[in-house]
Amino acid sequence: MTLDTAAQTELAATMRGGVKIYGKGHATVRALDGIDVDIRRGEFTAIMGPSGSGKSTLLHTLAGLDRLTSGTSTIAEQTITGLSEAAITDIRRDRIGFVFQAFNLIPSLTARENITLPLDIAGRKVDSAWFDEVIGILGLGDRLTHLPAELSGGQQQRVAVARALVARPEIVFADEPSGNLDSRSGAELLSFLRHAVRDFGQTIVMVTHDPVAASYSDRIVFLEDGAIVDEMLEPTAERVFDRMKLMGH
Repeated sequence: MTLDTAAQTELAATMRGGVKIYGKGHATVRALDGIDVDIRRGEFTAIMGPSGSGKSTLLHTLAGLDRLTSGTSTIAEQTITGLSEAAITDIRRDRIGFVFQAFNLIPSLTARENITLPLDIAGRKVDSAWFDEVIGILGLGDRLTHLPAELSGGQQQRVAVARALVARPEIVFADEPSGNLDSRSGAELLSFLRHAVRDFGQTIVMVTHDPVAASYSDRIVFLEDGAIVDEMLEPTAERVFDRMKLMGH
């Protein structure tokens, strides 16, 4: 294996020259303006920036939920730019986990059924040992037969995280995952994401506006006006807060 291929396999996702333009004419918005970014395997990356900086657009285009106007992006060394919608859907189903601010649980399914849904749709067997481990760490053991309406917000979000992780995806994309939670539930959730990265080698990319949430990550990518303007390794909440104060709001 050459050094190049060794480096390549360490990348869970990449973007090169990523441009995303919305609208036409005078209403044109350049949400991403030539983004180059690497997401390394087994790393927890946070994406931060002021409102309208392109954070969610970057997450959505990296994850194949939205298409770039120009440039390329890859997941697990597979270029997804230009693939058919069906092929991108397959990659999202087989390679990617999602955790959104809205929990996106199906109301008529129990917690267990919601958690295994992506595997059931893909026709894959549930790894029961891994399922038990995730459920144990998230403290959901006595909630598996409950419907979403019978769970607190924090429990619903933990079900959503379990659903993302039980399928052992290549990469988990999380958009403001603690945004709707109280501070204690949010801290528990972020600690678990940190644990999934450190102990299970999971790769996580999280959009957040919260310096405390971002401080759980290994690396922060700062966006402003659709461009990456800075990076921070081993962040602390104080350093993140100070860096955000220098950015437009």
